Amino acid sequence: MATFLFDKIIFGPVKSRRLGVSLGINLLPTNVKVCSFDCIYCECGRTPKIYDEKVTLPERKEVREKLEDTLKNMVADNQLPDVITFAGNGEPTLHPEFAGIIDDTIELRDKLTPNARIAVLSNATMLHKKSVFNALLKIKDNIQKLDSAFEETVRLLDVPNKNFSLNKVVKQLTDFKGKVIIQTMFISGIYKGNIIDNTSEKEISAWIELLRKIKPSQVMVYTIARDTPTNTLKKVSLEKLNSIADRVKNAGFDIQVSG
Repeated sequence: MATFLFDKIIFGPVKSRRLGVSLGINLLPTNVKVCSFDCIYCECGRTPKIYDEKVTLPERKEVREKLEDTLKNMVADNQLPDVITFAGNGEPTLHPEFAGIIDDTIELRDKLTPNARIAVLSNATMLHKKSVFNALLKIKDNIQKLDSAFEETVRLLDVPNKNFSLNKVVKQLTDFKGKVIIQTMFISGIYKGNIIDNTSEKEISAWIELLRKIKPSQVMVYTIARDTPTNTLKKVSLEKLNSIADRVKNAGFDIQVSG
C-alpha cells in the first residue's frame, strides 16, 4: 500500500487525532526514513537496511531558523498551534543534537507561542542516552511507544534493531517517574505467516501490568488510520479500542482513544 515521507523540516500545521493543531518538526532526512524500528505498520514505509547515499540530517541552526520563521508567520496570521510536535520520517531522538534542538524549541515557544505544548513521538530506543532522557523531561508531552509487554510481539510488530531489550526500555520508562505518556498501536492480521493480534487477553493483561509499573501520566491507544507498507494488517474496531480503554481506566489511568 502507498506510504509517504515528510518533505520538509517544518511541516503543517495539521489536525492531529491525538494532539490538536500540531506544527510538525522532522529531524530526519526529507527523502528517506531513518529509524531504529522497522514497524510493519509505519505510514512512512519500511526502514531501509542499506542506504544508496550518505544520510544527511538537518543542522540544529537550520531547524531553529525554520521553526522561528514559521512561528512568526503563524503569530502574524493569528493561527497559533496547540502543540509543536517532533515526529517526521523516523525516530527524532536519533538526531545527535536532539537535546539542543529541544532547548531551542522551548526558547522559541516561550517567546512566540507560550501556550503551545511541545511533544515528542518516540519509540523509546534512545532513552539510555542521558542527554535524550533529560531533554524529554523538559517537555509537556513525552510520548513513548509500547506496543506490547512481550518482546516477541514487539519484534514482530516493530522490528527493532538487534540490540533492543524490552526489559531495559521498561526500566527507562519507569525512570521517568510518571512524566511520560505511553502510546500503543493496536492491530491484527498476518505477517510472514505469523498471526498478529496485540488485543488478546494475554496481551492486554500483561500490557496493563507494565502500565502499573511505569505509572504514565496518560495512555494513548490507537489503530491504523493511513496506508501501511503491509497490506495484510487490519484496523482494530473502535468498539475494541474502547473496551481496552475501559480496562485502562479501571486500572487508574487517564486514557485517550483514537479510532
